Amino acid sequence: MGLDFLSSILFATVVAGTPLIIVAVGELVTEKAGVLNLGAEGIMCVGAVAAFAVAHHTHNPLLGILAGMVAGMAMSLLFGISALTLMANQVASGLALSIFGVGFSAFVGKPYESVALASVPLVPIPLLHKIPVLGPALFNQQGLVYFSWVLLGAVAWFLYRTKAGLILRAVGESPVSAHSIGYGVVRIRYQAVLFGGAMAGIGGAFMSVFYTPMWVEGMVAGRGWIALSLVVFATWRPLRVMIGAYLFGGCMIMQMFVQGSGAKVSIPAQFLSALPYLATILVLVLISRNRGTIRLNSPASLGQTFLPDA
Repeated sequence: MGLDFLSSILFATVVAGTPLIIVAVGELVTEKAGVLNLGAEGIMCVGAVAAFAVAHHTHNPLLGILAGMVAGMAMSLLFGISALTLMANQVASGLALSIFGVGFSAFVGKPYESVALASVPLVPIPLLHKIPVLGPALFNQQGLVYFSWVLLGAVAWFLYRTKAGLILRAVGESPVSAHSIGYGVVRIRYQAVLFGGAMAGIGGAFMSVFYTPMWVEGMVAGRGWIALSLVVFATWRPLRVMIGAYLFGGCMIMQMFVQGSGAKVSIPAQFLSALPYLATILVLVLISRNRGTIRLNSPASLGQTFLPDA
């Protein structure tokens, strides 16, 4: 029973951390290009309701994921037009997008609040899923869990092993220099923003189609903001994103296990529910004390507008 319980906790932690990985990796690529998009929460919400609606009407979860991705890209395109073409303040544009997305998804999702989807079956990896404890937790998962691992490795390879990744990082470090040698800074930033929006949409789709196959207003529950903080937690390093995501996912799962176990604890349930977000604040405070690490890894032009003719 002890090993089965440990395996269950690990399984739930991996599942809870998956949308955080997907969204944070997308935001990391966006920020590496020098763009700060704070609209992840709203994009996730719109992606979640779009994915749920399509999956409900087509009975196809893959089409739901595609719909969430497209919805996320559409939302990020709005941000791109505002911040990159019209050169509005990126922080204000991102916050406005987040607020709009949360409200819009709540409005559009009203007809689906009493609807539930069929659970998507797990995808066991042959032989590996039979490994004690770790096998059921890591290798008998949803398809998007495996996708998050592949995504993380692909983005790390792209950023640090390809010419295109070097160009994207150069745009984030010095857009003026990149522009002076002929690279389209605005075009590259648009591509990064659209990629980040697509990943946020997929993260929202995971929430409504795979994680809890139903639509409930507010189901994203701040995960978009946690994903944003994960990028800082990881100091803009892709592989550290996974560690942070599973750390925060573990905090979410532990408070659920404690509340659902029926054990008498003197800690208020509201405090346990707030624990993942308190952990987020604590980690960011601790990281902020080491300003040298942040300056070393943070894109130099993060959040700054760029005038092509300047």
